[in-house]
Amino acid sequence: MRPREPQFVSAAAGAPFVRDERTDLLWHRVTHRTLYVDTDRSQVVYHANYLRYFELGRATLLRDVAFPYREVEESGYVYPIVDTALRFVRPLYYDDLMWIHTRPQRREPVAVTFDYLITRAEDGALVCTGHTRHCALNTRGTVVEVDPKTIRVFTNFPTE
Repeated sequence: MRPREPQFVSAAAGAPFVRDERTDLLWHRVTHRTLYVDTDRSQVVYHANYLRYFELGRATLLRDVAFPYREVEESGYVYPIVDTALRFVRPLYYDDLMWIHTRPQRREPVAVTFDYLITRAEDGALVCTGHTRHCALNTRGTVVEVDPKTIRVFTNFPTE
């Protein structure tokens, strides 16, 4: 059974945010075009590349809310992925233009989770859904509480 197709409209928060009319959730959105190197022998995007697209969405979200990942690391934190999930709905092919939608989903004392939706830009068709969960570590690799700036990103993520 396929998940429901999102219905994105412009959000009150303005670009680069959109609202899914079906769920009323706000998402950050960035575009990307599939490169030839992203495809496999079957001529579709290789499944592991969706994690790269998720990273593009997450990094762009952080940059657009004035907290680029470089600053996260410079402030003494790293956030390796400790859990991920991908659900493929339909394929992408070489040169397809996509929208990568990202939103903070959950903040725990020592971890954060982001949700993702990838849609084809041409027709809005849902391609992939997923999440990544990241553990907060200091530069010595010790688990620590989520840093204050990342907490602000989750707290201040627009809702309108």
